[in-house]
Amino acid sequence: MKKLKLMIIAGESSGDLQAASLIKSLKSINPHIEIFGMGGKKMQAEGAEIIYDITDLAIVGFFEVLKHIFTFKNIFEKLSALLETKKPDAVILVDYPGFNLRFAKAAKEKNIHVIYYISPQIWAWGKNRIHEIKKYVDKMIVIFGFEETLYKETGVKVSFVGHPFLDIVKPEWKKEETIKTAHLKHDSIKIALMPGSRKKEIEKHLPSMLQACEIIKNKIPNAEFIVSRIKELDQSLYNKTIHKSKIKLHSLDNKPYEIMDIADLVIVSSGSATLEVAIMEKPMVIVYKTSFLTWLLARNLIKIPDIGLVNIVARQRIVPELTQFEVTPKNIANASLEILNNHKKIHEIKENLRKVKSKLGETGASSRAAHIIHKFLN
Repeated sequence: MKKLKLMIIAGESSGDLQAASLIKSLKSINPHIEIFGMGGKKMQAEGAEIIYDITDLAIVGFFEVLKHIFTFKNIFEKLSALLETKKPDAVILVDYPGFNLRFAKAAKEKNIHVIYYISPQIWAWGKNRIHEIKKYVDKMIVIFGFEETLYKETGVKVSFVGHPFLDIVKPEWKKEETIKTAHLKHDSIKIALMPGSRKKEIEKHLPSMLQACEIIKNKIPNAEFIVSRIKELDQSLYNKTIHKSKIKLHSLDNKPYEIMDIADLVIVSSGSATLEVAIMEKPMVIVYKTSFLTWLLARNLIKIPDIGLVNIVARQRIVPELTQFEVTPKNIANASLEILNNHKKIHEIKENLRKVKSKLGETGASSRAAHIIHKFLN
């Protein structure tokens, strides 16, 4: 079997996770594949040579990125040089469009095949980028069915493989074990807090979430609250906010699916986590707050009415979402109570979440993507 050399670029923890799964599938097809590039610990664990580790690169927002422009410039130049010295058979770009679309151009100029896995969200930011993608990307592999339609209309070579979360989102523990480990009561109303995976998200979301919990607790005395912590982050991010709260807050580290599994409601930061909650078929309230300047710019650029991925896939607002100035303790509490106190609404939300789940395709996305890539390069 032909020995392939692939360069993979993933710039965020979610991309690292999906790239790692892809690498595992690629190596099951062809064990002789050599893989290097930008990513994190998960890619490294699957045998990729990490040229630049993204662990400290979790930056959110336009202006926040501008502050680190020279860091990104240095990373770009270092990786571009490897196109010459290592001469990969192909570059596989995973999401991360601000960086990766520029890198697609650099690779294409050196006559290296460019494959994009997990499309830039052109449907959110306007369709102008699609022409750039058509010019520099040889093969687009998408995880949403509506993206395939969008690209086909423009003549981009595209394949829909389904969403990789369908393979990943499943608790390892039984509910009983999670409840016991988290020191929760069996008969309580359980509300899960998922403030985000980045430092800034936790700082922006957790204080309002906890104050909302105080309001909810006054209305539902048997409510209990559990936060999903990320062990790799500085724990003072959580502790400095938790210590100020009157709420008894339970927590588990790196066990998001276990926490979702026992939850009656999830208060979640907007992003891919909303799809994870949807797959678990749990009612949710979506929140998202960023810096004022980033919000101001995004408000003028985003072309769709909703920002929550679960609502975007549903093509209608099936769960409440609160953004920027709407992210207040009172609003979060009111949206949560409106769901928790209405059994008919809970049933309706779960029905809609099942429809969203069905739109995500079938399990085996990473394996299908790997076979498409291998066939394309052979």
